[in-house]
Amino acid sequence: MSMQRLVTIIKKEFIHIKRDKASLVIAVAMPLIFILIFGYAVNTDVEHISIAVFDNDKTFESREFIDKFSASNYFDIKIYTNSINEIEKLINEGKVKGALIIPPNFARKLYRNESSEVQLIIDGSDPTIARTALQSGLLISKMYSLKMQMKSLIQKGINPDAISSVDMRTRVWFNPNLESSKFTIPALIGLIMQNITVMLTAFTLVREKEKGTIEQLIVTPIKPMELIIGKMIPYILIGSVDFFIALFFGTYWFNVSVQGNIFLLIVLGLGFVVCALAIGMLISSVSKNQLQAMQMSLLFILPSVLLSGFIFPREAMPFLIRYGGSIIPLTYFINILRGIILKGVGINYLWKDVFILFIFSVSLLTIAAIKFKKKLD
Repeated sequence: MSMQRLVTIIKKEFIHIKRDKASLVIAVAMPLIFILIFGYAVNTDVEHISIAVFDNDKTFESREFIDKFSASNYFDIKIYTNSINEIEKLINEGKVKGALIIPPNFARKLYRNESSEVQLIIDGSDPTIARTALQSGLLISKMYSLKMQMKSLIQKGINPDAISSVDMRTRVWFNPNLESSKFTIPALIGLIMQNITVMLTAFTLVREKEKGTIEQLIVTPIKPMELIIGKMIPYILIGSVDFFIALFFGTYWFNVSVQGNIFLLIVLGLGFVVCALAIGMLISSVSKNQLQAMQMSLLFILPSVLLSGFIFPREAMPFLIRYGGSIIPLTYFINILRGIILKGVGINYLWKDVFILFIFSVSLLTIAAIKFKKKLD
């Protein structure tokens, strides 16, 4: 490999970038825009679910039970109604996401130690909201029921503390408050970096073909690997700037602190930039025009959102679908990001993911050079 030819290609690519200032501005601004939009939009923590209340008992106990719902962060009581038909209308119109129906004789059955069947209707058109409402409603009901049982035991002269019970103490590691931002932001940094860098390089060689300058490169002694690496280096610098922007705003703006070694994170992040750029270069080497490059980029980017574990847990996927995610480099970089940012682990825990990303990078660059060489033959 000739350093003189490599430097010439690098200078040439920087001239292209300098002339296309609009694309350069977009490339630098994209990580900031994406991290803010996705950071706020991708949030699975559902609170303040609007519900209607139909209280058929209208006693102190029924109002106390309703207050338990309104006092939680999960439910907002929007309206009190006296009709099942009105509840159906409110849910169909989307004005509320559910309804709490308290039966007659609610308080009387409680004091008789009888079961009082309270009904919580949930709009299941949005499963995320429905699951949160269901789990929260059951928890509130269970806690209130436990309180009434304790009260009943005390009235009978029985000390509740003397009754045997199982005392389960729970502890959640790495994300004690179970905030979805702690889960999505690290992965979002990786997703943004992949998408931007792939799109940056997917058009480099194709642009040469459409402008007719590829013929000038063919007659020069430049080797395919020299051309690919020379074109990648300017975008490595741009991608590195994008990575720092995404990392800074992702961690500081959304208060997701880095628990592990920040320098290790930066080094591995820059390594992933190279891997993602290699993907874009491969797409560029096999594409015949920019439209085809765009289509192939989307064909790669969209499955990586679904299969990499960005939002949906890979453990829940069928074997073949989970295997599909194993051939996506982003899958391993997300493991690295969550490992360093959330768990604070080091390279001794992450070396397998790092090794696989290294193999991906070398393989993709080699294949891109071979594919481009075939174009020259």
